[in-house]
This record gives sequence, structure tokens and C-alpha cells, in this order.
Amino acid sequence: MEKETILVVDDEKEIRDLIGIYLANDDYRVLKAGNGIEALNSLEKENVDLIILDIMMPNMDGMEACMQIRKDKNMPIIMLSAKSEDIDKIMGLTTGADDYVTKPFNPLELIARVKSQLRRYKRLNSSAALEKNEAVIEVDDLLINIDTHEVKKGSREIKLTPREFDILLLLARNKGIVFSIEKIYEMVWKEEFFQSDNTVMVHIRKIREKVEDNPRKPRFIKTVWGVGYKIEN
Repeated sequence: MEKETILVVDDEKEIRDLIGIYLANDDYRVLKAGNGIEALNSLEKENVDLIILDIMMPNMDGMEACMQIRKDKNMPIIMLSAKSEDIDKIMGLTTGADDYVTKPFNPLELIARVKSQLRRYKRLNSSAALEKNEAVIEVDDLLINIDTHEVKKGSREIKLTPREFDILLLLARNKGIVFSIEKIYEMVWKEEFFQSDNTVMVHIRKIREKVEDNPRKPRFIKTVWGVGYKIEN
């Protein structure tokens, strides 16, 4: 069986080597690059199954590299960054990354995330999914099809309004990140938020009524009191 290939992109050689050792111990084939330009060059020559991509690098940083990669490739990308603020995570994920790990990190946790992303990628890119050309996000038994704007829970189709779909998609694309009511409104409605506006809360309530078994004890959309809403990893 051919080994899966992981490209590790970081301007610090010590970090590249450390990650490489742990990946090799799990029987992955490891490629290394010191910046975004080197990473893009590697991708032209090699078939890569997953990329671990640092954000802060010279010549071409991780954000720019991620956007370039996403123009024609869809393998999983895990971003590394010394920044831990939610806004930095959001920026990383919205450029096309699948996961975000903050430095300093536990190498074993990083390897676990690599395995998780590869499993998910294989599942979503099975022959059936490729034939349908679907872009699907999974949250437990909830399936969100980005291309067709369909939401299914098990075999049951759930009818959402366009706004409800956009809110659910925003949270599902950024699992684990808490979005304030203001941020949700500005990103979905593309308008300035007014403090007295309860539009977002009304939409969240309606989404929960449609997707949750018990809206009073939500399994998908969690409330972080005093902060906002999130979907768990």
C-alpha cells in the first residue's frame, strides 16, 4: 500500500524536522518546504495528500499560499500559527484551511488531527461523492451541501431559508469558533449591526427548531453565554 504524503511548510527547520519525525513514525511520507513559494513548487512535482502550513513565513506567507493552493487543489490543509485570537483562526479558515493549530502545540495532537482530516477527506471524496460533485460539510449526522444548498439530518431533508442556511454554514465551516451576534449579522447580512436588533437570535431559534431533536438542549448550535454561538469540533 502506497504511503500517504504530507507536505510540512514552516520557515523554522526545527519545527519541520520535529513534525517530520512524528509523521514518519506513523508511516507517512514527508515532504518539507520553508515558505509558500517552495510549497507551491513541491505541489507541481508531487502528489500530496495533506498540507501542514505555517502562517508567518517570509517570501510568501501561509494565507497567500493557501489561497493559491485552493485555486485548483482540495486536499486538507492544517494551518499552524503562533496567534490564538479567534479572528486569526477565522481568517485562516476562510482562506481555505480545514483546521487550525496554535503554537506551541502537542505533536501527538497534531498527528491526531492529520489522521482525522485524512479520514474525512477520503470519506467525502469517495467515488459516489465525486460522481455527484458535492461539497459537503458533516456535523455528526447533519450534512450540509454547499453546492445544492441542501441540509439533511440522516435521510430527512431539512428546509432552511437562505439566511438560515448561511448562518448554519458559517458556524459549520468554523467549528469550535465562537461568533458574536454582531459578527454573524455583519458576515451574513453584509450590513452594519444595530445593538437593539434581535434578528440573529430569531434565526438561530428557527434553525434549532428545524435541526435539533430538542431545541431547548441543542446538540449542534451551542450558546456561549455572553459571547455568542458556535458549532463544536
